[in-house]
Amino acid sequence: MNFQQLRIVRETVRQDFNLTTVANALFTSQPGVSKHIKDLEDELGVEIFVRRGKRLLGLTEPGKELLAVVERILLDAQNVRSIADQFSSRETGNLVIATTHTQARYTLPGVIKRFKAEYPKVHLVLHQGSPREIAELLSAGEVDIAIATEGLDSVPEVVTFPCYSWHHALIVPQGHPLTQVAEPTLAAIAEYPIVTYHEGFTGRANIDRSFAEAGVVPDIVLSAIDADVIKTYVDIGLGIGIVASMAYHPERDANLVRLDLPGLFGENTTRLALRRGVYLRSYAYAFIDALVPGLSEEKIGERLRRDAVLQ
Repeated sequence: MNFQQLRIVRETVRQDFNLTTVANALFTSQPGVSKHIKDLEDELGVEIFVRRGKRLLGLTEPGKELLAVVERILLDAQNVRSIADQFSSRETGNLVIATTHTQARYTLPGVIKRFKAEYPKVHLVLHQGSPREIAELLSAGEVDIAIATEGLDSVPEVVTFPCYSWHHALIVPQGHPLTQVAEPTLAAIAEYPIVTYHEGFTGRANIDRSFAEAGVVPDIVLSAIDADVIKTYVDIGLGIGIVASMAYHPERDANLVRLDLPGLFGENTTRLALRRGVYLRSYAYAFIDALVPGLSEEKIGERLRRDAVLQ
């Protein structure tokens, strides 16, 4: 048994049992992948995968049990390397973060600027994606930290911490009739075409819920994952926009007006997520503390230990 065999087992599940894509992901050949699988099954004396001819269809019952152990072994091997790196080179390495466009564009620039000033030798990698993609990257161990508003709380392999709370705001062109209304209602907003976030992004569920509870049907003419795209289409007159309040900048968005409506669409909470059992370097905790002041390594450790007892 060797690490390559274990990596192949894990990657086969991740690649939906397609050995061609497994070989490509691990930079090897398909015959080599098949041989590693057969050698491991022969050594263990059980079949790991369900087969139909040469095709793999899924995991056998022993395979399901084995996968959990494989994940733990590979995670611990990764932790061994991280521990060694921590003590041999404390201020150099890689930090990989997955987040949404809104966080990357409007929340993280200041945090990253301060972090890079303190750790100039740390290579920072920023992945942008949907909440589901972010959760998958973290669960697969491909990123160190995930930051998003949706999609992280329901993943059993991760633990989450609140970063900050925020509200949606209305953006309209200069001179729009709604700028003359002291407190626009949902019904008043729904009289105009609306441009807002795509379903599953940046608190869209709260927007839909607010309209539904008020018995109001909005005319959403365009949805996007990017607040800059939403503002562009509001600027050309397609409709009014509903965006995260921090996505508006008075100087960059001079043609638009932001109407703050904190009680209209409810409160949203952006969360930071870590994979359970992963050893993080000291600079990762420094980044976390810069993003969420006071969320120290000790507090994270206490939370993980408490969750372990509850499980």
